[in-house]
Amino acid sequence: MLSREENETLTRTGPGTPMGTLFRSYWLPVLLSEQLPEKDGPQVRVKILGEDLLAFRDAGGRVGLIEPRCPHRGADLYFGRNEEGGIRCAYHGWKFDADGRCLDMPTVPPETARTLCQKASIRSYPTREWGGMVWAYMAQAPAGHEPPPLPQMEFALVPPEHRYVSKKLQECNWAQAAEGGIDTAHFSFLHMPVARSNEEFSERALRAVRGYSAKSMSQDHVRWMREDPRPRYHVRRHAAGLVLGASRQGEPGEHYWRIAQYLMPCHGYTPSAAEGQTYHGQSWVPIDDHSCWIFCYSWNPERPLTAQERASYVTGGAVYPARGADYVPLRNRSNEYLLDRRMQKLENFTGIEGVSEQDAAIQDSQGEIADRTRELLGPTDVAVVHFRRLMLEAAAQVAGGAAAPAADNPQAYLVRGGGTIAPATEDFEAVMRRRFGDELGRVEVDRPEVQSK
Repeated sequence: MLSREENETLTRTGPGTPMGTLFRSYWLPVLLSEQLPEKDGPQVRVKILGEDLLAFRDAGGRVGLIEPRCPHRGADLYFGRNEEGGIRCAYHGWKFDADGRCLDMPTVPPETARTLCQKASIRSYPTREWGGMVWAYMAQAPAGHEPPPLPQMEFALVPPEHRYVSKKLQECNWAQAAEGGIDTAHFSFLHMPVARSNEEFSERALRAVRGYSAKSMSQDHVRWMREDPRPRYHVRRHAAGLVLGASRQGEPGEHYWRIAQYLMPCHGYTPSAAEGQTYHGQSWVPIDDHSCWIFCYSWNPERPLTAQERASYVTGGAVYPARGADYVPLRNRSNEYLLDRRMQKLENFTGIEGVSEQDAAIQDSQGEIADRTRELLGPTDVAVVHFRRLMLEAAAQVAGGAAAPAADNPQAYLVRGGGTIAPATEDFEAVMRRRFGDELGRVEVDRPEVQSK
């Protein structure tokens, strides 16, 4: 368990908080490129880390992320016009570009406007488009200070046809959503089908892992997770975060390994993909202390994603929920995730349809901010303990003036998670070398670093 002070530190990410300062030391995804489809198109409200912001794509295609209030009379620039390289306030016509500079004051005499424009700048944050997402660097950096490089995450380096990206709203604090992502022990219950016969179980096991390839998540894998609910955890810290391996008994003489990655400050790779299969990841980005956006991405380094894969992600499969307008899951807190008690008795452990929806329901059920002072942790919570230690130590280091871990080390993000079957005699490092060719899951990518869209 954590103390109340530690829980506050872990969960609060607003301006001036230790965790908020840590998050602002990194590039963060703030919206999808598809949300700004056209130059001079409609601006979009964005709330990240407790800050209300406005995003727009200017006439040159550049994305601006600015504070939404005009410094003249405080009008909301959301109601302004996106025109010819800037947002023009609908109240009196003052105009601001992607850097927050005031370009025009039509209500002020020209000789005065030239001087006054220099004082009328509004807050803006640097942005980059990377892997189908718009990323922002939200640190209050000194003038002339260059942001660090973007993290070289593999999904953003593959060609666009090799990946799929989306996002989903989660109605709880970022940290408990992230803990759910790295806690691979829960599959033995939360996502488990129930059945009266092996044949029935096999059918429902395949339905339970919809959106994952049959090779990466088969009915055998689900069966092993049902039969062995006490995975043995192995955790190693590396430059960008943690690699988390959990082994279960497979066939006689074999262990089934599921290996996840957690990357600073809020990215996680799922533990299921077999070699050559499609990988999945999530980034838990705080909206405020009571909700977060989960940016979801799937990629295959070796081939384009199939039409069938893409269709499953759109309709709810793998890490994606069935979702409606504005990226809000159809099953959510307001409708109790459409929980069906008959389904819970006869088909699956929760009575909720969808792996993503099951995760959201149980994470949200812990409260908007989980009270970690009342927990009773056990051996399968090792990954969660390491995650909390990593984040609290990093926040303390940055508060003390040290650099944020891996913020200036983009290559440290080139790692993979995934599943494998190995002889029961092999230790974690041997399994990692067998699966990835490296004890920490590091991979090499030959493609040049590009600012991909």
